[in-house]
Amino acid sequence: MVHSWLQDVLAVLSGSAVGFSLGLIGGGGSILAVPLLLYVVGIGDAHLAIGTSALAVAVNAFGNLLGHWRAGNVKWPCAATFAVAGIIGAAIGSSLGKLVDGQQLLFLFALVMIAVGVAMLRPRATAGNPDVRITPWIATRLIAIGLVTGAISGFFGIGGGFLIVPGLMFGSGMPILNAIGSSLFSVGSFGLTTAINYALSGLIDWTIAVLFIAGGLAGGFLGMRSAMRLAKSRHMLTVIFAGVIFAVAIYMLARTGLPPWLSFK
Repeated sequence: MVHSWLQDVLAVLSGSAVGFSLGLIGGGGSILAVPLLLYVVGIGDAHLAIGTSALAVAVNAFGNLLGHWRAGNVKWPCAATFAVAGIIGAAIGSSLGKLVDGQQLLFLFALVMIAVGVAMLRPRATAGNPDVRITPWIATRLIAIGLVTGAISGFFGIGGGFLIVPGLMFGSGMPILNAIGSSLFSVGSFGLTTAINYALSGLIDWTIAVLFIAGGLAGGFLGMRSAMRLAKSRHMLTVIFAGVIFAVAIYMLARTGLPPWLSFK
């Protein structure tokens, strides 16, 4: 794909916006990567945008994982069990996603965006067992939830943190801080699995991906710095950001229209 200098600049700025939102409010930002790549950067193919987004999400997730690892927030036995199951699900989901018509996939993606916005507005519980240890029963639950979550993540090419965090909390009983830290391993693993699957079909724009990632890392740093200064306004910021997600989802629904299987004609 031949790029203009404007597309390259827009890729960096779009990546910065996603990274900034992730650093500022701690989630939901990666759901905007696909619409930004489609409608701002100008990638014309939905599958190409999803593959490129998956790679960018994976790199940014692994980058953020390092900070949580150093802080001791990652419960590795639970995180690894969930991720391994999810990788299988992501491989299946991403294979199915490539078979779905691009416009229909975007329609379903917009519905997922609305679900993400609703999930962001729900209050999160903070209780849990910070000393959780994996058991056969916990492992079974994590494997089952990981398979389903990975399939959804792979199908849409998203990080899936809005599903992974509550999934880890429900499956293991860990507190939200540990779930957030542990979720990044799964987000990165699912994204990388999806990206590899799409790359094998030539559905990644590598130049745009690198520029998007570079912008995301810079934006993430600024977002984390801003979060420290605006700690008391985090809830309001989350509400505003959820509103942005709803607006983008409505725009995508308007652009794609109803798929044939929902048409009453």
